[in-house]
Amino acid sequence: MADRIREKMNQLRTEADAAFARAEEAEAKNKRLEQELLEKSHEITSLQHKLGQQDADLEKAEHIIAESKADREAGETSKMTNEGLVRKIQLLEEELDAAEKNVKETVEKLRQVDVKAEHFERQVQRVEQERDQWEKKYEDSQAKYRESKAELDELVATMEGL
Repeated sequence: MADRIREKMNQLRTEADAAFARAEEAEAKNKRLEQELLEKSHEITSLQHKLGQQDADLEKAEHIIAESKADREAGETSKMTNEGLVRKIQLLEEELDAAEKNVKETVEKLRQVDVKAEHFERQVQRVEQERDQWEKKYEDSQAKYRESKAELDELVATMEGL
């Protein structure tokens, strides 16, 4: 009978140790995911800043193009001036195209980062739920352990009284 109780106690200790190890592992994984989430948040902030810069560059380029077109339409004094302005406009339009492409890519990256952030948030929530479950199991195991210990102490006291 005492051997069974010892075996049960050892088994409960082993289960408690395993549960504690799983809880520590889940907490470490949770911390790692939180760090990744923080890094993604920083990346989002950086991309938003770049997007703001690209928007400013785009507005500047559009303003320059508008000024260049207005200058051309107001009258050009010579063919050389005209060709220079046309080339400048072409370059600005190329810059505008490049800026628009860059803005589109940045917006797409931002969307992808948003999707990843949502995914990591869901993972963090799931890991936290798992951690809570493991903590509950650990507490339950601790309670069972204390009950078993109390029963064992009571049994030992009873056996000593015989």
